[in-house]
Amino acid sequence: MNPPERLKRRAEFLRVAAKGRKAPMPGVVLQALARDDDGPARIGFTVTRKVGNAVVRNRTRRRLKEAARLLLRQHPVAGVDLVLVGRDKTRARPFVALQEDLRRALAKAGVA
Repeated sequence: MNPPERLKRRAEFLRVAAKGRKAPMPGVVLQALARDDDGPARIGFTVTRKVGNAVVRNRTRRRLKEAARLLLRQHPVAGVDLVLVGRDKTRARPFVALQEDLRRALAKAGVA
């Protein structure tokens, strides 16, 4: 199984934020936008400066990446763009709870 493609350009993030469905959870906010194809899911990660300095933001982003990697390996999705927004609680949340937040967010957004 290949890893999902990444969203990297600001315009892609803005399109998902403007037109996609949002699913807020205690540890993460998921934004999902269905595409018109059945290609592999594309995923992007963002953590705002409100969360902390660069070290804290990068650690938060790495936690989100690993939770998404493990979940999407078990339950692959296609034809959707996903943006995971890290929150202040993301870094202190137990990893199992973070994975469950992501699982519930995917279900709430109608992706999984």
